[in-house]
Amino acid sequence: MSLSGTGNFLNPPCCPDNRHPWYPPEASTADPIAQGHLLLRNTLTGKKEPFVPMQARHVKWYTCGPTVYDSSHVGHARTYLSFDIMRRVMTDYFHYNVLYQINTTDIDDKIILRARQNELMKQLEEDATVDFDKLVVMAKEALEEAKAKSDEKREGILAAIEEATKNKDSRARTEQEGLLEQHLVKRKNLDRDETQILEVCNNSSKDGDSRAKLLVAAKSVLAEKLDREKGHLITDHAVFNAHARKYEREYMEDMAALGIREPDVLTRVTEYVPKIIAFVETIISKGLAYKSNGSVYLSLDAFQEAGHNYRKLNPAGPGGAATTEAEMAEGEGALAAGGSEKRNPNDFALWKASKAGEPAWDSPFGPGRPGWHIECSVVAGDILGERVDIHSGGEDLKFPHHDNELAQSEACFGCHQWVNYFTHTGHLHIEGLKMSKSLKNFITIRQALENNTARQLRIMFLLQAWDQPMNYSDQTIDDARSKETTFKSFFREVEALLRDDYLSQEVGWRMGDADRKLSDAYLTARQLVHESLLDNFNTKDAMMALLKVISEANTYLRTSNSKPSVLLLRAIATYITQILKVFGVVNGSDDFGFGGAGDGRGDAGDGNGSEPYIGAMVSFRESVRNAALEAAKGGDAKSAIDSILKICDGLRDEVLPTLGVRLEDRPTGTMWNLEDPEVMMREMKEKAAKEREIQISKLEKQLVAREKELEKVKSSMVRPQDLFRSDEFKEWDEAGVPITMANGEPVSSGQVKKRKKAIEKQEKMYADIMEKSSNNPQELLDSVQGEIDTIKAKLADLSL
Repeated sequence: MSLSGTGNFLNPPCCPDNRHPWYPPEASTADPIAQGHLLLRNTLTGKKEPFVPMQARHVKWYTCGPTVYDSSHVGHARTYLSFDIMRRVMTDYFHYNVLYQINTTDIDDKIILRARQNELMKQLEEDATVDFDKLVVMAKEALEEAKAKSDEKREGILAAIEEATKNKDSRARTEQEGLLEQHLVKRKNLDRDETQILEVCNNSSKDGDSRAKLLVAAKSVLAEKLDREKGHLITDHAVFNAHARKYEREYMEDMAALGIREPDVLTRVTEYVPKIIAFVETIISKGLAYKSNGSVYLSLDAFQEAGHNYRKLNPAGPGGAATTEAEMAEGEGALAAGGSEKRNPNDFALWKASKAGEPAWDSPFGPGRPGWHIECSVVAGDILGERVDIHSGGEDLKFPHHDNELAQSEACFGCHQWVNYFTHTGHLHIEGLKMSKSLKNFITIRQALENNTARQLRIMFLLQAWDQPMNYSDQTIDDARSKETTFKSFFREVEALLRDDYLSQEVGWRMGDADRKLSDAYLTARQLVHESLLDNFNTKDAMMALLKVISEANTYLRTSNSKPSVLLLRAIATYITQILKVFGVVNGSDDFGFGGAGDGRGDAGDGNGSEPYIGAMVSFRESVRNAALEAAKGGDAKSAIDSILKICDGLRDEVLPTLGVRLEDRPTGTMWNLEDPEVMMREMKEKAAKEREIQISKLEKQLVAREKELEKVKSSMVRPQDLFRSDEFKEWDEAGVPITMANGEPVSSGQVKKRKKAIEKQEKMYADIMEKSSNNPQELLDSVQGEIDTIKAKLADLSL
């Protein structure tokens, strides 16, 4: 068959793992990679399939964009960077003609809730009649309501787990256990909020500053309470629009900061409402959807009776297990009306009747708003047509969002396969949990870019399989930084060789064994990169192939007895750069290398503007000259040499980095390269921070040792005969051994013996301290105390 979705449905292809039929485009039955075919993991089949676009070399690609209710986090970066890399490989390496569309969800339950809550919190903040005392009462009430709601939620989950266990329903039990884990994290966040709220309530002076602090501490629980009580009063569309536009702009800025290419087409839900209404009317006219209380639902019973399949991406499993309550809640949103108006509890909304406090558009079904899933079907159908080659999104969208998209699109277009290839990025985890705003364990893209460059984040994702879960951690970031350094160091080596004009010295005109070995490694790397990219965009193995040939080249440079083949090294560096450009790690028109851009999104400056360099050299010359003149006056040549070397190191380590010049001292001389000053300054800060940590650790160990020494000096200063002279005893012998207790009872012979040994030990310690201090232990004590004070002062300075 040449078009997907138009095959013989009486004899569908094999469907493993209880999956629904997938009708593949025509492809060669030979080894796809050997035949040069791209393999793509297709969620519709759960395995890698040969990629065959509906029209040769043309690809229609749709990706779900953000729901713009809050700042984008690194989990979003994981998805959009991964698809950006795949798109770049498909266009810049495999040379497909791609039409890439992204949609922005700018009206949704989450946006409505967050916009209402923020507006109500703003009104509360500006309400002068609510003073600190009234706010304390409100905050405590909101806290108790939130805790009661949390307890009720927990009891419901535990009851569901018990029921699933009783019914031996492992699928439902696993789902509820996952919900319990998430609930416990949320409860931990609520407990933290409670601590902060009570701290402000109990330790404040009731002034304006205290009120502001309480508003911040109690924001989460107060916002929910206010929304329950007054959310229905927020009716102005401008409130919801302003909220969505703010985070929409922030999302676009974040994507630009990450170096992600803009889509070819960017759509927005609120601009498609008339076409959404028409789309819904078409489904109703086919008898596959129905109206109910102003809403419209897709009838899954009618849909499947018409020969369509449901839950293609996340099959229900053996026996066709029904959609769970948790899955339906996720699909319908936080503001869903409930299931009483549905014919089948699993039917999902195409159009939602708007309640008080929700934006509404007029429609033949009554005032309402689009359902969550319908938007993607309509915007993608309008731009890309009734068939789509690739549809992409995050793992968490597979069900219900994407499965519901497929159902309503196939219902409207009358086809059995709206999308040929579905791709889903794996979850991003922090501390073992999926990154989620509801769990408050997310790192925003902007926070991530404060400590890492866009290039480092891109390399981190390149080193992971795009369709598998991954952990975001210091280890993964450090690994990306290490790989970036490897690339940079290699480019600097080759640049230095070219600058030394080795070609004019007749180098590279003949090849020895080492040269041939390196050339074989180069060709092998190219083949491995090609095969890796054909194999489901396997950028991890492609990056490893690039790093391996760099390792081979470094070994070649380190061990070769003859002068290096600069032509070959330049070819390797140029190829690596070309692949890194395909990946979006490098931009610009340089033959090879990162250029001067530290974030992978631009080139270095053009080198114009010599004033900073002239100023640095003038200052350097003056410092060296003054050091020499000072030495000439005193005749101290060694002092002059030390000063000049220190000035030279300062030029290398402190001055030139600010100008983007990197110097490296080598046994054969000094190598220089141009670099992005921001990158070098960041490296300097990181190096200084590590050195400071090392200093702090060293000083802390010294402090422990000196404090132990102080205690030893203090105890050694006690005269042996005074060791046991205390109120515990009444009489002692001439050596100071106690013989009578304070109550008149004699000290036991065992205790007398024990204390004699202690006095003997003290005699040795006392003699040692007197000898060590020249009979002045107080001076030694003061000296050790002075060292402790000095160490503490240094630690205080380093902690600033």
